Amino acid sequence: MSFGIEAASYYVPSLYLEIKDLAEERGIEPAKLEKGLGLHKMGLPDVHEDAATFAAEALLRLIQDYTINPKEISRIYLGTESALDAAKPTASYAMQMVEKVLEESLGERVFRNCDVVDMTFACVGGVDALHNALDFVRVNPDKKAVVVASDYAKYELASSGEYTQGGGAVALLISAKPDLLEIENNWGVATESVFDFFKPRRQYNKEDLNGAPEMYPDKIEVFTDEPVFDGQYSNQCYQDRIREAYQHYKEITGKEKPYKDWKYLVFHLPYAFHGKRVFTEIYSLENGISYQTPNEQKAVAKSENYMQLINSAIEKTQRASSEIGNMYTASIFMALLSGLQTSFNENEDLSGKEIGFFGYGSGSKSKVFAGKISPNWKTVVEKWNLFKNLNNRRAVDFETYEKLHKKRLSQSVNPDYKGFGLVSIETKNPVLIGARYYHRQN
Repeated sequence: MSFGIEAASYYVPSLYLEIKDLAEERGIEPAKLEKGLGLHKMGLPDVHEDAATFAAEALLRLIQDYTINPKEISRIYLGTESALDAAKPTASYAMQMVEKVLEESLGERVFRNCDVVDMTFACVGGVDALHNALDFVRVNPDKKAVVVASDYAKYELASSGEYTQGGGAVALLISAKPDLLEIENNWGVATESVFDFFKPRRQYNKEDLNGAPEMYPDKIEVFTDEPVFDGQYSNQCYQDRIREAYQHYKEITGKEKPYKDWKYLVFHLPYAFHGKRVFTEIYSLENGISYQTPNEQKAVAKSENYMQLINSAIEKTQRASSEIGNMYTASIFMALLSGLQTSFNENEDLSGKEIGFFGYGSGSKSKVFAGKISPNWKTVVEKWNLFKNLNNRRAVDFETYEKLHKKRLSQSVNPDYKGFGLVSIETKNPVLIGARYYHRQN
């Protein structure tokens, strides 16, 4: 019996900022970001959107596009590092939003008997959710699970991470009927506790905060979406972990050079060109190539054989990232969708081809695994229209982008938006302060 991804859907916010507009405002040569990093557009949440609405949109589309009976879904595992609460899982908000939409046709609380939970390990949390969902259906082959990866990558204004921002969600139906991708049960894993990128609680003195209520403690902890990070160190941690996880994968499978068997190499992409940049080390090790200096590494990256590998196995998977930006947990799955959508559009037959995945999450952990494309894959992909939908988004100017970032707007930027949105946050009821309420606009 085989297990894997039966169906997949996604949601990308309707707003974007042209990277060249950001570059010009920040005094950066646009070509450095466009040609150097592969960045073209940055997906942005509207005023009413967050990780919960992203997840709800992707989950609802998955159910509707593939006519899934939600009562057959036993588990919903959400991978995110954009959680809305330190106790109540973001998945529970998404679940409730979708239940309300389905209530009229299917009755109240269709997910009444569904196990719902968040999983967090920076950008690899979605892969962790997939790993656990697969374990569940392998033990319970008559049941189905849904994995949702949903995030908004937000950095401080004018920081070195600002131009990599993005957001959205991908939802995957996991079952014993893998119409899209059969995933083998071999997982290369590498973990080390480091501080390359993290989101700590930051401490302030009460007297330094204007208007802090008297009841507050003298030391006040504040959480913010923007991370503390060291970009160069994080890149090195990424490269170290995927090398270790790949080596572990080789050890447990006995495969000599597994990457050579993979039609696509699918990476977590903090920016579009990241995968092809960091894979040079593994490629060199696998092919007996040694280098000591950055210039020698660049020579490997520009070699004819490596360029052929990029063009055949990586380039198509990074196209969507160029148009969206970093989706954190969802970026590796969007890279999968990007490659499959491109092959579908080019009428390429991928049946039986293998795909290799390189997941990474800061903090830090990598998982390397592989899957085989199903003969039915086109019946899944034909629902996506990924690049057509990306071309139908609304551009915003730089001033609007900064206002969105600083949360200074109260009205939606896109007046034509149809979908889930945050309606209110409770501020008065003492036993409900901070409760978030959502509604779907049709």
